[in-house]
Amino acid sequence: MELADATRRAERLLVPAAFVTALGNNVQLIAGALLMIRSDKTMLSVGLLFIAVAVPQAVLSPYFGRLADRYDRRRLWIGCDATSAVLALALPVWLTLGGAKGPGVYAANFALAVVAALFFPASNAMIKERVRASQVRRFTANYEMATQAGMLMSATVGGLLVQRLGASPLLVFNAGTFVVSALLVGSVGALPRKVEPEVEPEAESVARTQISVGMASLSSAVPGGRPVPLVRLILLYAQGSVVVTVFNALLPKLVMGEWGRGAGLFGVVDAIGSLGFLAATVFYKVVGRRFGDLPIAVVGFLACNTVFVLQPQFGPGFLAIGVAIGAFTFGTARIASRTLVMTSVDEAHVGRAFGLANGGGLAATVVVMLGVAELTDHTDTRWGFAATAVVSVAAALAAGALLRGRLGSGGTGVAGGISDHGGSGDLPTGGPSAAGVCHIPANADVEVVTA
Repeated sequence: MELADATRRAERLLVPAAFVTALGNNVQLIAGALLMIRSDKTMLSVGLLFIAVAVPQAVLSPYFGRLADRYDRRRLWIGCDATSAVLALALPVWLTLGGAKGPGVYAANFALAVVAALFFPASNAMIKERVRASQVRRFTANYEMATQAGMLMSATVGGLLVQRLGASPLLVFNAGTFVVSALLVGSVGALPRKVEPEVEPEAESVARTQISVGMASLSSAVPGGRPVPLVRLILLYAQGSVVVTVFNALLPKLVMGEWGRGAGLFGVVDAIGSLGFLAATVFYKVVGRRFGDLPIAVVGFLACNTVFVLQPQFGPGFLAIGVAIGAFTFGTARIASRTLVMTSVDEAHVGRAFGLANGGGLAATVVVMLGVAELTDHTDTRWGFAATAVVSVAAALAAGALLRGRLGSGGTGVAGGISDHGGSGDLPTGGPSAAGVCHIPANADVEVVTA
């Protein structure tokens, strides 16, 4: 009963914690982007800021993912929030003391990105550790909605407050969001001890052979016993990072650089987009009962990129509508692709998997960002939107084709759709789940395949 209460408490508190953390991380980034676009109206100046955020995460996330599998994930989350609060306060102090704007913006966001490289795998590993197996798909929908809504709302908060109050008050507000997140995660409480079932030697031997996680393959007990290739799952999930990051760099260039509008319009457009993510969460919970996560993800990404190409074509009114539709389709696809990774990896290695996903996605983002920035500055943002869409469509189609038939019925890491009740529903995700992944005792040997 104590374990069941702890998992339900975690499910209630981790979603708002994810929202305020995403809000804080991106308020800092958006404020920096708006400051840079005002002083240098090129896409490259904004793109370099996003690259400064992407590079440390691309390099460090795979290593930090291993740390997330080794140390207490709740303490890591709280430590990341506390460190981020201090770093967020450093930039307004620097600006108040007369420090140079450009170097201060780049340095502060680079430092926060180093912390985010640990936060991403640690937070996802904590989800796998704390959320009941029967509720993983439903919780993932809520969590992804909160994260993406926080990112979009950051543009609203950032745009409106920068326009009215300037950057420094906004950056102080940003530090407060990290404190709120740390308090929420602290309220989750320590994980109660799980009583490990005794495992017969024969069963333990089978378990050793069923779990293999690495860059090239991931052995999960999916129908038919075929290994799920982790790289292909990461390709599907991580290309979403490219889309959303490049979009966040293109939008201020389009609205403020090309259309000459204020930061307020930039914020309003993203606020409308957050409504699309709310709709995506509801929609996923409905279609998830009938369809597998793989077709949902692939179709969602294809639809998103169709809208992505049209967004800058017809002025501010259509842009707002296009962003809402794009957020809806992207949100649905992103939830499904995150769920595929979450349900296909055992609890002991989920930090490593999401570390690799974050690192791979952001490494690709650096390459795409440089190419799109160069293209946009020599043409206009319409070509930047189109080029980003082409890259994302190619990645989604390739991952969908490569994963087809490897994930069991319906292309999902779990058998069946989203459950409203989930039977007893009190098993932690480390226990036997609908995915059929064996729970490995703490003293069991796990072979990790890296090639």
